[in-house]
Amino acid sequence: MPTNYKNRSNMGDEVQDSTLIQLVYVSSLTLGSRLNTSIFEEVERHARDYNQQHGITGILCYGNGQFLQCIEGEKAHVFALKQRIFADNRHKNVETLLLQTIDHRSFTDWRMRLLFLERWLWSPATKKQAAQLSPYLPFFPHDWAPERTERFLQIIKTFDNPPHIQAAGITYNALGNMFRHIVAPHQAFLIVQGFLSLLLVAGLVLLYL
Repeated sequence: MPTNYKNRSNMGDEVQDSTLIQLVYVSSLTLGSRLNTSIFEEVERHARDYNQQHGITGILCYGNGQFLQCIEGEKAHVFALKQRIFADNRHKNVETLLLQTIDHRSFTDWRMRLLFLERWLWSPATKKQAAQLSPYLPFFPHDWAPERTERFLQIIKTFDNPPHIQAAGITYNALGNMFRHIVAPHQAFLIVQGFLSLLLVAGLVLLYL
């Protein structure tokens, strides 16, 4: 049984079903999923029981509408989960970045940690902790080589607390959050701009009367 098998896509019968492996894949949220305000809660809820029952651990990263998920466990269980994930119509452009046997897990929490790679969602403490992630942002992991993927995993597994949103009660919906982020700090500016636009329209109407 090889202990250092590494491949971006396939793992043959030479690796036993009980072998501990690591799978890293990337995908893109569909438009419908981006508009679903509970998409992340649904993913977490559905994964929790399954992961615990099948010894699956790892981390799920999200940014710019892109997913990167690291899944660790016995080959048989990881491959069964892979089949379910790749058939899920809530995301698209699913690609395997890394598939390898491992001696020990990098992530030990079966609840599947969730890491948001959107700076504007982070608290000040999170921004300080996550400064090492700057080379990986904006988050576009589809073209990452295995070596870059492994460096990224090495960084995020050391976090005391995964990067999180800075205000409770805000949904994880990408479009909704972006709107809140842009509008909230600039309300006065938008009001003034709106008022000036109304004056401009009124001036044009009077000009042509």
